[in-house]
Amino acid sequence: MTSELEELYQEVILDHSRRPRNFGELPDAAVRVHGDNPACGDEIHLAVKFREGGELEAIKFTGHGCAISQASASLMTMKLKGKSRAEAQEMARAFHDLVTGGPAQPPQLLGDLRLLQGVRKFPQRVKCATLAWHALEQALEQNAGEATVTTEAP
Repeated sequence: MTSELEELYQEVILDHSRRPRNFGELPDAAVRVHGDNPACGDEIHLAVKFREGGELEAIKFTGHGCAISQASASLMTMKLKGKSRAEAQEMARAFHDLVTGGPAQPPQLLGDLRLLQGVRKFPQRVKCATLAWHALEQALEQNAGEATVTTEAP
């Protein structure tokens, strides 16, 4: 059973890193956040457009990095489109718990993102998986403008 899950994990990671969903520019984005992971060189540029009610109308990313960082960003953008800020924040907390060994979340909350749970076995890769999520958390804190986040403590 474990090897089947690991194979699926590898397939999903490779598919999303080779063909990332929601990859590209979002010219009318309200918020842009540049995220970087200096430890390994991953970079994510997240662009978000909000609806009047605050829901994420559109979310796209560009950047480069390892397969895990790109797959995590791709899966994240697919899962978040149309969500409210509160739902997106809840999902970010749940994802962080998933990859760091925190409390288990209801399976339906994260969906395919649960496949990234294997990252917790490799602590040095957790920053790769959470980079896009750090950028998202920053984007949710502002209504407009640009910001930068890093995976390294100040």
